[in-house]
Amino acid sequence: MPTIWLVLVLIALSITGFFLGRHRALASANGNSKDLHSLPVYYGNNVALTALVPALVVMAIWSMAQPLIIDSRVSSMIPESAIDEGSTRGLVMSDVRRVAEGLNIAVAEGAMTREQAHDLRSGFSDIRGRLGEVGVALGSEVRPEVLRAAQRYRQASSTGNLAMTIVVALTALAGFGWSYSRTHKDFRARNVVERGILALLIIAASLAILTTVGIVLSMLFETRNFFGLHSWRDFFFGGTWAPNFRGDSELSFLPLLWGTLYISVIALLVAVPVGLFAAIYLSEYAGKATRAIAKPLLEILAGIPTIVYGLFALLTVGPALVRFFGQGENGILGVEWMSGATSVLTAGVVMGVMLIPFVSSLSDDIINSVPQAMRDGSLGLGATKSETVRQVVMPAALPGIVGAILLAASRAIGETMIVVMGAGAIAKFSLNPLDSMTTITTRIVSQLTGDTDFASPETLVAFALGLTLFVLTLGLNVLALYIVRKYREQYE
Repeated sequence: MPTIWLVLVLIALSITGFFLGRHRALASANGNSKDLHSLPVYYGNNVALTALVPALVVMAIWSMAQPLIIDSRVSSMIPESAIDEGSTRGLVMSDVRRVAEGLNIAVAEGAMTREQAHDLRSGFSDIRGRLGEVGVALGSEVRPEVLRAAQRYRQASSTGNLAMTIVVALTALAGFGWSYSRTHKDFRARNVVERGILALLIIAASLAILTTVGIVLSMLFETRNFFGLHSWRDFFFGGTWAPNFRGDSELSFLPLLWGTLYISVIALLVAVPVGLFAAIYLSEYAGKATRAIAKPLLEILAGIPTIVYGLFALLTVGPALVRFFGQGENGILGVEWMSGATSVLTAGVVMGVMLIPFVSSLSDDIINSVPQAMRDGSLGLGATKSETVRQVVMPAALPGIVGAILLAASRAIGETMIVVMGAGAIAKFSLNPLDSMTTITTRIVSQLTGDTDFASPETLVAFALGLTLFVLTLGLNVLALYIVRKYREQYE
């Protein structure tokens, strides 16, 4: 049974349990709800939650564990002779999964009859002819060893899915029957339901922490594997980024870090002044009618997809910069400093435009939170409006403004699409903002795209780069916390 149908069945069973549990509780009290320990709705919720939640937990755990177990078992079927020189078992398993998916599609669409599928699973008769059919569907030639492993993978997946459906259904029915049998007028349903809801709230509140811990641990483990295959000296102190998947790669993160910081600084130079001045105007000078129109229009920028910003950088901003700096005597400035539309300045300017609503909206809320009494006191002492803004409002709002700027900086450091389409893909050191460069995030995407083997340093370096980004943003947060505490003491 497909997972979505299984979930729908569980929801239907839960809804049925709610009404049956409520009815049973009222029946045990002869229809008088005043004789019940809890409200009737609690009895229904107890049956519904007991039938639904344990079954969903079992399904979630099963769905995460099954692929790992099947991969381990099927991988052991692949002989060493099936692994070509320069390839690895991980890459062969990628082929196996694709072939298994192709077999599923072929059977589902009727490309193979049931008899043919049975022959393929049991005796592998007429295998060469069938390999051609599957190879056409997948766009490549499939070897017998890979097809056997794919058939085993598909069979194990089907068996596992059937077993999961049975176990989840039995768990839901057991929870339904157990909770339904306990339902009577003296049962403390409210206490049980509230404890269950409290447990769910605790789990939900812990998800962010557990997710962060899981991300950090996964990056740490894979980074350790990377440094087991590649020199840490080259990664931290080398000056070249040149992955080639031939065993002699140079994988220094310093050129990528330079490009990341360079583009982010240009973006902040654009976003912070414009966003901050816009926030000051909207909060201190604009009338209600102007603010009601200008602020929503400004915040529309935050809803534009980054791929649209990337297209804007590639098709509009980049060519405009080329007309200024890259057409020699025919250009506006008569110089030729820029060879193409992709450059650090292109990506930085467009990214800065994207960050304007982050800075302006947060800064506007922070400035508005400054007590009006501080403004009135300043004006009462004879200060002008501008002096009040400069010397009273802005210092009071400075900790929050620093937080807004740091949030924008983190957003800039993690941006990918604008950099891919606006900055280029060259990792190098350069002070010229008209040169093409790249960032850490774009290289992470590049290293993990396509047929990747997670046993090679050229792929594992993506996790080391991810850990570098994590440490960088953590450092920014620590710095922001220090600045906030230092300036906040002034007003406490």
